[in-house]
Amino acid sequence: MLHITPNIQIPLAELQFTFARSGGPGGQNVNKVNSKAVLHWDVLNSESLPGPVKQRFLVRYRNRITKEGLLVMHSQRYRDQASNVADCQERLRVMTLEIVAPPVNRRLTKPSKGAKQRRLTGKKETSQKKERRRRPNLGD
Repeated sequence: MLHITPNIQIPLAELQFTFARSGGPGGQNVNKVNSKAVLHWDVLNSESLPGPVKQRFLVRYRNRITKEGLLVMHSQRYRDQASNVADCQERLRVMTLEIVAPPVNRRLTKPSKGAKQRRLTGKKETSQKKERRRRPNLGD
């Protein structure tokens, strides 16, 4: 069971892993061992996510989800398979935690009269400072 929150848990049976040869360091062993972990998770048909959370997940990570509704994620950060599987699961947990809470709508506000006045006063002071830097006009 992959625990996201006390209410949301993803059964490990829903997560399918495939393994491939990993790039990067590893010496001669890199050509013999399939240490790269590739996670496939059917988000569309998963019953472990509540409806609104699933919708936010599909919208937020639409670039990572295939047309069939599969989330595909890989990890080859570590040299052993078990660590890469754990890394994929942790990244999935973090991704899901980011969208569990619904987004807060922004309340529109207006600047106060004092803020408007301070802004205009600052602009006027800057204008006068630049005016004093000019050459005096002797033609008047």
